[in-house]
Amino acid sequence: MKNEMVDCVVIQGKKVDTDRARRLAKEFGVELVNEIPDDKWAKYFLMDKTGLSYFAGKQELKVDWNNMLSRVTGGHLQHEILMKAAKPESDEGVKLRAVDATAGLGEDAFILAAMGYEVEMFEHNSITAALLHDGVIRARNDSKLQDIARRMTFNSGESKELLRGLSYNPDIIYLDPMYPEKKKKAESKKKMQILHQIEAPCSDEIELMEAAMKSKPRKIIVKRPPEADFLAGITPTYSVTRKAVRYDCIVP
Repeated sequence: MKNEMVDCVVIQGKKVDTDRARRLAKEFGVELVNEIPDDKWAKYFLMDKTGLSYFAGKQELKVDWNNMLSRVTGGHLQHEILMKAAKPESDEGVKLRAVDATAGLGEDAFILAAMGYEVEMFEHNSITAALLHDGVIRARNDSKLQDIARRMTFNSGESKELLRGLSYNPDIIYLDPMYPEKKKKAESKKKMQILHQIEAPCSDEIELMEAAMKSKPRKIIVKRPPEADFLAGITPTYSVTRKAVRYDCIVP
């Protein structure tokens, strides 16, 4: 059966992990090639010296946390709204652990790691997971990112199952399930456009929330659009809101 989301894996350049590229092509059941497809609507992975990208036509998706540095350095971290939602109440000096159960491209996990959390990331979508895995590898070898990236680990799989298998009680479980895209905002962020193409909106939010609750965290943080319903219908203990985003904080 043809893979409808990936046509091939393209490798270009000399400084490429060809073994990883072959494993990726095998995972998706596609060919490993050296030329970008002629079809302007092609969907493919490109692995070159800069890392792994996913293309759907002209749209590119890639994990690049260098773009996040300006948000977590020079005193800017204190102004992140996620910082306000995730800031620990006490236990200063104690190692804090967070699980990002819907990691996506890992940007929110990067903010949590910059705060000092040891962050375990879960991602079920195979395309996003491949990009995230590549991003972690590159970040740990980047002198500007490695101090933060070393506090980030990654697991591919269904979050509900991975949450049930946790051997510890996290300080935070972070949930940012895909929310239906508003048509009027379809042109605003190309990154979100392509994410909506490959990831469906959350359809099992009750099971996801139940798995999070059973992990006995100190707090569950749910990222939502300001006008969205509460995830799984659970009223949060409190919310932290700005114009474009709302963080619902549930203290079990």
